[in-house]
Amino acid sequence: MRHRKQRGAAISDSGQVTAVVVVAVAGLFLFAGLVIDGGLALAGKVRAADTAQEAARAACQQVDLDYLRATHRTRLHVREAGAVARARVAAVGDTARVQVREDQVQVSVTHVQRSQVLSLVGVDRLTTTASATAHIELGTTTPWHQGTEGAP
Repeated sequence: MRHRKQRGAAISDSGQVTAVVVVAVAGLFLFAGLVIDGGLALAGKVRAADTAQEAARAACQQVDLDYLRATHRTRLHVREAGAVARARVAAVGDTARVQVREDQVQVSVTHVQRSQVLSLVGVDRLTTTASATAHIELGTTTPWHQGTEGAP
C-alpha cells in the first residue's frame, strides 16, 4: 500500500495556546494592578482630603485677638495661619498650596503615592489632590448660664 503525499504542507497550530495564555496572564496582571494601585490612589485621595481639612481648620485658629477685642469682628493673622497650614501638611510628607484671606483659609494638598503593580508597566507614581476651605466664625453672642433652657 502506498501513501500519497498531500498537496501543500500541513499547517501546525503548536504554540497558539501559549500565546493565548501569555495574553491572558498579562491581562490579569494589568487588572490586578488597576485594582491594587487604584485602591492605593483612592486611599491617597482620602488622606489628602483629611490633611487639607485638618490644615485649614488649624490655620483658622490663628485669630487676631487684638482686632477682635477692639472691633468685635474676626480676622486671621495671615502669615501665622499660612505657616500653620503648611506645617500641618509638611508633617505628613505632602505638599500644599495655601491661600489665606481675612476670614478664611483654603488649602490644596497634593499626595504622591508610589504604585505597587503598575510600576511594572512604567506607572511609578499616582498623584492625587484634594482641597478644603475653613471659615473663621464668631462664637455665640450671648453667654451661657447654667440652668438656661437648652443648656446641657
